[in-house]
Amino acid sequence: MSRIAIITDDPGWHGARLREALAAKGYGYSYVSLTACRLNLESGSLPVLLPGFEDGLPDGVFVRGVPGGSLDQVVFYLDVLHALKLLGIPVYNDGRAVERTVDKAMTSFLLQRAGIPTPPTWVLGSRDEAFALAERELRAGHQLVSKPLFGSQGQGLQRYEKPEDLAGLSDSNGVFYLQRFVSCGEQPHDFRVFVIRGKAVAAMRRCGVTWLNNVAQGARCEPARLDDLLLCRMAEDAVKVLDMGYAGVDIIRDHHGRYSVLEVNSIPAWKGLQSVSKVSIADLLVDDFLSLCVPRSDEGGIVKAPLPLEEGVG
Repeated sequence: MSRIAIITDDPGWHGARLREALAAKGYGYSYVSLTACRLNLESGSLPVLLPGFEDGLPDGVFVRGVPGGSLDQVVFYLDVLHALKLLGIPVYNDGRAVERTVDKAMTSFLLQRAGIPTPPTWVLGSRDEAFALAERELRAGHQLVSKPLFGSQGQGLQRYEKPEDLAGLSDSNGVFYLQRFVSCGEQPHDFRVFVIRGKAVAAMRRCGVTWLNNVAQGARCEPARLDDLLLCRMAEDAVKVLDMGYAGVDIIRDHHGRYSVLEVNSIPAWKGLQSVSKVSIADLLVDDFLSLCVPRSDEGGIVKAPLPLEEGVG
């Protein structure tokens, strides 16, 4: 039986849904923590060792979580994902996609550079300059939000409405990520659009109990139709720019009706979205993922695809 490595430290609800979808396709699985992996660069050995795959590499790797840690640790975890891809193993999403989106500064830079609407954003390392910039924005009538460069589920976000609030101006390990707050009217809300292989497949409206619209912060999920072509196209364009197999795209609409992309998530949760969606998101993800994996032979074995030749090699 073909076997898949699901990269996660906490399988939970999402791991169970992936397990069920893989089993329905005849695939086995093992949950693997990147903290337990290692590079083994000696002759005659597997260069990447994953627990549960000591006799051979998996047929594919589905990334459901990258642990936090020191810079050295996070770089090593991503090295494992990069190495697996270089060895010809499908990695979904791969290390490059994770790098581009786990860092909010790079996500914002790439979106802005591609002309995709996103709120004005500043990333800098000087507290004095950050304070002066924030004070200028507030005095001009704009509100601001500070965010940790690395983080999810609305954790660590702070909102500044008036200059007096800047006494608590928050940095992320010496880096200030400041973004202009987008008001969408009296009822806080935004949209999560799930994109797989360049196509929006599900969407929801997230209605926050505070100004934060994350489901983890108590937001209510409502179904959103996919016939809003502008909303879906913006999400699809954002994922294309960031070159990902799948993603959850957070989009907000201001009180003038203008959309802008807030974040793009390369390891998105979909439990809240699934609660208001008719399609099985796990099934769609697994179908797309397995289309990238090494095909089975007629005898049930594995047909090894040849590695691409390097340029100049005949």
